[in-house]
Amino acid sequence: MRRILLLRSKTVFAMLEIARLRQHPEEFAAALTRKGVKEAGSLVNQILELDERRRSLVTEVDGLRQQMNLASKSVGALMAQGKKEEAETAKAQTAADKARIKELEDELVPIEAASYELFVQLPNKPHDSVPTGKTAEDNAVVGENKKVVEFGFAALPHWELARKHDIIDWELGVKITGAGFPVYRGKGAILQRALITFFLDRARLAGYEEIMPPLMVNEASGFGTGQLPDKEGQMYAIERDGFYLIPTAEVPITNLYRDVILEEKNFPIKNCGYTPCFRREAGSYGKDVKGLNRLHQFDKVELVQITHPDKSYETLEDMTTYVESLLEALELPWRRLLLCTGDMSFASAKTFDLEVWSAAQERWLEVSSVSNFETFQTNRLKLRYRDEEKKTQLAHSLNGSALALPRIVASLLENHQQEDGSILIPEALRPFTGFDKIG
Repeated sequence: MRRILLLRSKTVFAMLEIARLRQHPEEFAAALTRKGVKEAGSLVNQILELDERRRSLVTEVDGLRQQMNLASKSVGALMAQGKKEEAETAKAQTAADKARIKELEDELVPIEAASYELFVQLPNKPHDSVPTGKTAEDNAVVGENKKVVEFGFAALPHWELARKHDIIDWELGVKITGAGFPVYRGKGAILQRALITFFLDRARLAGYEEIMPPLMVNEASGFGTGQLPDKEGQMYAIERDGFYLIPTAEVPITNLYRDVILEEKNFPIKNCGYTPCFRREAGSYGKDVKGLNRLHQFDKVELVQITHPDKSYETLEDMTTYVESLLEALELPWRRLLLCTGDMSFASAKTFDLEVWSAAQERWLEVSSVSNFETFQTNRLKLRYRDEEKKTQLAHSLNGSALALPRIVASLLENHQQEDGSILIPEALRPFTGFDKIG
């Protein structure tokens, strides 16, 4: 029985979505096809067939339980009336019903397991406004501040500037840990701390409550936000204890609300948090891993909102505009991308990426993703709210980087470098650094 209950608690999220899938299977399959799911129609049909069998078994079990309960209650009454033979018949029927229920529940286990294994392969459906595409080349530029820097001298990449001013040491990071774990020192370390404080203070003024969460999460937390099982190979696992180092503060902060019923009047829930982030970045290579472009450990301030479904796309726009305001304050060239279906995350329904211009590398670097997950995460988390009619509904969850530090630092160094090799600190950041330039 415990095995059955454990499986059902793990698959309850799927049952809620399957109920919606039954209503519009062709629409669901078409949306998944847009997101790159192969043979989505066949997969949807398999899930529905398993669910049909599951519901049939559950109905039979429920009927037998009701019949068994009635028969069990009648035994005492029949004995009191002296109807011993009828009482024994009722007892035998109860035993037969109990045995049959066990058979049906044993049959349910592999069906629910198969349904679960199929359903967790399905990504979130893309919003209708998301363009269909396969790669980053199909993303749409939907906003920019047109402030790309042009130098009258040969601009240095950030790794050369960092080495020149002795503010980031990659070799020491390799010595202590390995590639992708740089050491920040002197003004480099102060710049990191200044950016974190700047981002947190700005978030607080924008109405976000600051959270300082654990840096390790359990499997249930990883599953709740969609990192598991999709990104298991990209996370650092502490196998002995069953924990994972967080890839982003999104995971622990969103899981604050796992198995919680919120009150509609309390929307929106707005949290922010600074954490180190840990990512294996398996398969990364080439120019994308040069300097600070791609790391295994980096610092980031994250925004998370839980809101009413009717407000979530308005919230997505507000969060994205807020991130743009941070880039403006740092005097960086930026642009906004609407990601196509093939470049979105597994869990996202719609995502905007913010990129900054790398003056020396002469290319755009992603520094933030702001995503609306609709009910994909809240379904897994069983995160609900009570509406005006006191009915419970699934909330919508959103998150966004505000901001990830490595590429922000890279862009600050490159875009604010001077001909003499020094780097000017943006005015908005100077109260946090205590100095106005490096070098």
